[in-house]
Amino acid sequence: MTRLLIAASGTGGHLFPALAVAEAVESQWPVRWLGVPDRLETQLVPQRFGLVCVNAGGLQGRGLTKLLQLLRLLLASISVRRVIRRNAIDVVFTTGGYIAAPAILAARWCGIPVVLHESNAIPGRVTRLLGRFCSAVAIGLPAAAKRIPGSQPVLTGTPVRSSFLAPQALPGWVPSGEGPLLVVMGGSQGALGLNRMVRAAAPALLEQGCRVVHLTGDNDPDIGQLRHSQLVERHFSDEIPGLLQHADLAISRAGAGSLSELAVCGTPAVLVPFPQAADQHQEANAACAASLGAAVIVHQHVPEHGALKAMLLHLLGPRLSGCTAEADPLVSMAKGMKRLAVRDAEAELATLLRALST
Repeated sequence: MTRLLIAASGTGGHLFPALAVAEAVESQWPVRWLGVPDRLETQLVPQRFGLVCVNAGGLQGRGLTKLLQLLRLLLASISVRRVIRRNAIDVVFTTGGYIAAPAILAARWCGIPVVLHESNAIPGRVTRLLGRFCSAVAIGLPAAAKRIPGSQPVLTGTPVRSSFLAPQALPGWVPSGEGPLLVVMGGSQGALGLNRMVRAAAPALLEQGCRVVHLTGDNDPDIGQLRHSQLVERHFSDEIPGLLQHADLAISRAGAGSLSELAVCGTPAVLVPFPQAADQHQEANAACAASLGAAVIVHQHVPEHGALKAMLLHLLGPRLSGCTAEADPLVSMAKGMKRLAVRDAEAELATLLRALST
């Protein structure tokens, strides 16, 4: 029986695709999970899979700092090697990030195959450095293919949770009415700059009958300051599949995970890339969606600037005024999102893992 070790840590962008792959193989293979203490996986994984944590960090810095980080990487690789040996692991799957480096090195050390999945258009540092040492590299967006030296990536798309692939009801707490539904989500950590842009734009939309659901994240001090019967603000929701499937338009950061969820739901989007994202990878992700007509890009700006409000009024205007579908830009944007979607990415990756484990 094949035993799988999944190395995924940190943000939902790393964890949720890995969870989708785990769900695709767990009926046939025992799955163990490799993570880092005090990260999101310690909340999401233990109820489903055995979790082992090791200390792992980045490879930034110079001089003594870089030397200490390399020593830490070596120690983490030794720890992962023990995990592989102790659990008789046959194949490793990782979604990149800090935990991927010791996982890849330990798998090579033990002589077992390792599959690396890179979801972003601009691969992360670990992917660029260690992709050549993996048995296979899978990518979520075609733009990444030429940016991983020494490998021949396979385009699989980025897996999403199964709840996004099945029809979901609109949550009962969403404002009722006939107006178009705008869903705002800044990611699990929230996005203060994006939230402030939205609050500056929302009153004009609410006055015209738009319904707004604003998922602010946990760290927004301004939640509750804007009040309207057609506005709901929440820190978080576990009903995002139902929200996106019924939304007329979404506002989102441009992380690869969020982009994949928007795509499988066919939800047109205004993408506001996180300006401090490593290597500007969110900008590149957003450009992939925009090139298909699936999304428009609005760069983060001070709330008073008004660019976001102008774009939202342009996109939602036909639905707010009852114009025909021919004049509605959201119709063609939804078609673009469906062209971007890959609905069986987890099955593609499971097939790849099975092929390497035989």
